Amino acid sequence: MSSPVFLSSAFSTANGHLPLLSPRPATCPCPGFASKPTLAPTATFFYRESVHPRFRCCCCCSSSSSSSSSSMPLELSTSASDQDDDLGDSLLYSRAYWVSESIIAWNVDVPDGSCYLYASRTAALSISYGGIQGADVEIELQEDKGGLPANVIEKFPHIRDYKAFKVPAGSDAKLLLKCQLAVADRKCSDATGLQLPGILDELFSYDGPLGALYAEETVSLYLWAPTAQSVSACIYRDPLGGNPLEVVQLKENDGVWSIKGPKSWEGCYYVYEVSVYHPSALQIEKCYANDPYARGLSSDGRRTLLVNLDSDTLKPEGWDKLVYEKPDILSFSDISIYELHVRDFSVSDHTVHPDFRGGYLAFTLQNSAGVSHLKKLSNAGLTHVHLLPTFQFAGVDDRKENWKSVGSLPGLVFFGQNTFSSWWIVCACGIKSFADAEVLEKLPPDSTEQQAQITAIQNDDGYNWGYNPVLWGVPKGSYASNPNGSCRTIEFRRMVQALNHIGLHVVLDVVYNHLQGSGPFDDNSVLDKVVPGYYLRRNSDGFIEHSTCMNNTASEHYMVERLIIDDLLCWAVNYKVDGFRFDLMGHIMKSTMMKAKHALHSLTKEIHGVDGSSIYIYGEGWDFGEVAKNGRGVNASQFNLSGTGIGSFNDRIRDAMLGGSPFGPPLQQGFVTGLLLQ
Repeated sequence: MSSPVFLSSAFSTANGHLPLLSPRPATCPCPGFASKPTLAPTATFFYRESVHPRFRCCCCCSSSSSSSSSSMPLELSTSASDQDDDLGDSLLYSRAYWVSESIIAWNVDVPDGSCYLYASRTAALSISYGGIQGADVEIELQEDKGGLPANVIEKFPHIRDYKAFKVPAGSDAKLLLKCQLAVADRKCSDATGLQLPGILDELFSYDGPLGALYAEETVSLYLWAPTAQSVSACIYRDPLGGNPLEVVQLKENDGVWSIKGPKSWEGCYYVYEVSVYHPSALQIEKCYANDPYARGLSSDGRRTLLVNLDSDTLKPEGWDKLVYEKPDILSFSDISIYELHVRDFSVSDHTVHPDFRGGYLAFTLQNSAGVSHLKKLSNAGLTHVHLLPTFQFAGVDDRKENWKSVGSLPGLVFFGQNTFSSWWIVCACGIKSFADAEVLEKLPPDSTEQQAQITAIQNDDGYNWGYNPVLWGVPKGSYASNPNGSCRTIEFRRMVQALNHIGLHVVLDVVYNHLQGSGPFDDNSVLDKVVPGYYLRRNSDGFIEHSTCMNNTASEHYMVERLIIDDLLCWAVNYKVDGFRFDLMGHIMKSTMMKAKHALHSLTKEIHGVDGSSIYIYGEGWDFGEVAKNGRGVNASQFNLSGTGIGSFNDRIRDAMLGGSPFGPPLQQGFVTGLLLQ
């Protein structure tokens, strides 16, 4: 099958600005660490979310990463006076894997062939040379000389050489999983925490309802959180401020927490309060999180909106008939794709009303310069528009009044009411002015002031590519006219409908390979608060992998894969999008991609209002990091996708045509430059 043609927008960095020389971040990513002189010799300890009084940040600005460890090295004292404490630090690691109800895998030699599993409901475990203290349960584990079974090695190929220790029959595994856990040998010379995805998949894989479900008289909530000790939902009338209308306790059934509430909840907001052991903090934490299956949010992204996507009030006129009005695609080989950014499309288009610039509704204005240009491209044969990330991402405040812009006075940054191309500004001295691109254009071309002014506000302005996901299933609020309420849903649907009506299909850029936040305290953390240690891929020490940039997700885990597929179906059915471009697709398992393709292509006009057979999926099949060479299972890399019908970018053709990539020799030339022949 021939490959689709891809047209790309101009290069810029991840935050949309010109490339910079790795400035020190405005906020150190390792806040709160005590400053303590490091005593030699030292051992490297890799940063995680907890704040330990014996760590100090030694390279908080490092941009390097490793496929086998987290990216923030800290120095851990190993002086003689600290030796007893160092043994206690073993619990900061999770080097053993509870892979099934009956097997724990651990890469350790135990002289007598046995070790012990310890559990504490209150997270009171501590270790010294006298043994592990604070355990409520102690279970002896015997080594299985037969090693790990084939199904475990298939699921976790990176631990194929680990020893297998048998968990006695009759151990209450479901109860133990709600505790702090550790394994240690008899003399406690080796001890560590455990990674739990294997046993969680075996005992708690679930295919029932999740998120909010709406009936004629009720609203029901379902949350998968098998390691949680308790879950409550705080129900709010308003998106911001105020006390909850009520706080309701959810009931657990086999790892799923649920409650049935009144119909009056619809249109309200809620936050989950999850009490759960978090391995990064070594204690039971009370985590406040959005629903992983959220379909709407408050403007500050801190509360989940109870929005029924099936409500007729959220559908543009003719929405249910759109499937019959979409342009035809006879073959995927006929596809040509144009990549664009929602904000970039109209932010400087003066033929667009200021209230619509930079947002979803700009695509609905048939006579604007931008839409007129898209019409010409469509008439010339363009078939698809690929939108850079439009889900809820970090880096841009959804409340435009909080954005910063470049000031018109040298050295000053202003706050103001944004109208996208112009800013009405009141600075501290009371001077009113307008500031926009003209401020930078007036500076000399060889000046460093342009970059200095952009750098000063780049983390607080209204622009970001969007590859830092927070919630995959909610449209980004900064592109909506009102980030509160249901405007996101209505306006996103109107955008899709308008593009279809001018002959263009819509492709969404989906970023399922990583998440912006992790840990119990990060405002952008969601999944890692609900089931700590499950959704994010860990290395052999138990620390989060960062080869994708940050917080790699683990689609090889059942409920991660399910969340990805459910999310794709939500966008296809509820927003009628026509394709998906997978960022760093090689970090997702091939089996996940095949299941996703099957689920999407099974959608029908008659039942779902979608022609699933016309949905095209493709992505970046790069093979690197911890997943390289099928290191975590057969991944969706270029080498593994042949014959699947899933598209993959071809870097060999790209680099030969265009020349060197950012990762190759800067002087390497390509065929289209003409310099190759000189």
